[in-house]
Amino acid sequence: MKNFKIALGADHAGFSVKSELMSFLAAEGFKVVDLGCHSDESADYPDFALRVAKAVASGRCDRGILLCGSGIGMAVAANKVAGVRAGVCWSVKVSKLASQHNWCNVACFPARFASLPHIKKMALMWLKTPFEKGGRHERRVKKIIKIESKF
Repeated sequence: MKNFKIALGADHAGFSVKSELMSFLAAEGFKVVDLGCHSDESADYPDFALRVAKAVASGRCDRGILLCGSGIGMAVAANKVAGVRAGVCWSVKVSKLASQHNWCNVACFPARFASLPHIKKMALMWLKTPFEKGGRHERRVKKIIKIESKF
């Protein structure tokens, strides 16, 4: 998993956390692709959600991490891209379940409501937890993929 290529994006609310998280993940052995933003000046989160979502959906990156104030706007925008399953993660346990049960390939973290150390823990848990293949979780994710293909 440490060979994962991670697309990382944020709006102005997540910029400082993104910068720190990028260094942390690189030190943990992940390859990180910075898709913006590049300052704390006001920026529109859908632009960065789209960049990260496209990188993941195309296979250019294995997973994506998005940061905005609440994580919600990023998740809403990223989930508009076919092939993306973005989830808002606010605890280590939820981060684990997002990967293990929901096969989320994009994690969205609330930069204004979680500390940097907590976001680091959530990100590592999400990245290191494999999807639980087979059984009810895979069946449910396949239903989501089927719905997505129809719309």
